[in-house]
Amino acid sequence: MSIAYLNGVFLALDEPALPIEERGHQFGDGVYEVIRIYGGKPFMLDEHLDRLYRSAEAIRLQLDSDRAFFQTIIHQLIDRSGLADLDIYLQVTRGIAPRNHTFPNCPVSISMTAKPSRATPVELKENGAAVWMHPDERWLNCHIKSLNLLPNILAKQVAADNDCLEAVLVRDGYVTEGSSSNIYIVEKGAIRTAPLTNQILAGITRIAVKRIAQELDIPFHEQPFTPEELRNADEAFLTSTTLEVMPVVRYHDDTVIGSGKPGTITQALSERLSALTL
Repeated sequence: MSIAYLNGVFLALDEPALPIEERGHQFGDGVYEVIRIYGGKPFMLDEHLDRLYRSAEAIRLQLDSDRAFFQTIIHQLIDRSGLADLDIYLQVTRGIAPRNHTFPNCPVSISMTAKPSRATPVELKENGAAVWMHPDERWLNCHIKSLNLLPNILAKQVAADNDCLEAVLVRDGYVTEGSSSNIYIVEKGAIRTAPLTNQILAGITRIAVKRIAQELDIPFHEQPFTPEELRNADEAFLTSTTLEVMPVVRYHDDTVIGSGKPGTITQALSERLSALTL
């Protein structure tokens, strides 16, 4: 079953719990992670917690809880849910205090939810997805996994309105990432993706894909590419915690990418990632 945790208490997902003057609610003043659980085991939990602490530090949010605390609550949620495969959403905010822009002197607020994993349709993995090109209208600190996701939401909705899985964001003529994913192209047997800067989020699945590419002797280049290079790529794919490795086979205008089918390198990465989660 789905279950939640808030500041020391486990509760039903639909149970009223959020105070009005919670800073995540009022300001989006916090950071988060989404962790995939396979067979009762968190996937790349250390890397997720690394990023959580980096994000918290970047917004000057003091996390007094150590990693063992988060690990314990996550495993308790897994046990209480009775589920083997689930998604855990972890959120930390600056706390509960009267509304004021300056930082309050109060404990941080920690919440988590545990829900059944959102399964990606098999046919989408087998046939590949379409993407919508959209201006990157986000702020200049996209490396922080903050709660402020309105530009991402608006871009994703435009993509959905046009029967596309993802919005691919473009800034200063170059592709940065998807609205909730990283994006890659394959050219002449080599993978290429945007370098890690403040303009993109360092995806956890990106780390896994880079490691897999090294294992398989596939060149992995962190170099910018343009929408036109995406259009003309041999292959393209997205990665995220929930999408895993998702082939991209066409633009919203029905321009086909590569053969119009998931490519061999994309498939090899996807198969190896699946093996790592067993």
